[in-house]
Amino acid sequence: MPSLELEGRISRKEAKQSGQSARGAWVKQDFILEYQDGNFPAEVCFTSFGNDKVAELDRFQVGDLVKVSFNLRAREYNGRWYNDVRVWRITPAGQPQAQPASQVARESFPPMPEQAPAPSIDDMPAEDDSTNDLPF
Repeated sequence: MPSLELEGRISRKEAKQSGQSARGAWVKQDFILEYQDGNFPAEVCFTSFGNDKVAELDRFQVGDLVKVSFNLRAREYNGRWYNDVRVWRITPAGQPQAQPASQVARESFPPMPEQAPAPSIDDMPAEDDSTNDLPF
């Protein structure tokens, strides 16, 4: 799935939540991002999950303009579906991000030549029943 990004202003930060699971201790913090959706403001609730992501969110205050990179997830529980908008990076809005190494490597090669067009029916050899040894 491609990375999704959204720029906006942090309008609210919820209290940190923590707990214990079979895999160990966990911590998360939700925050609300207000962004422009056409002519109207809209809001979305993001989840920062894990110590490193919550610490990253701590660097920002309510009112800060940020760019949020996130993934969408959904899970079913007792016949109902729940969406999770999980943050994997928060940066100040307008800050250029470093290109991934894979993208930099691709850009260092010359562009690929255009491919030849696909053959048409006119390019196919004429049908000759005497050479057709298929049983059908």
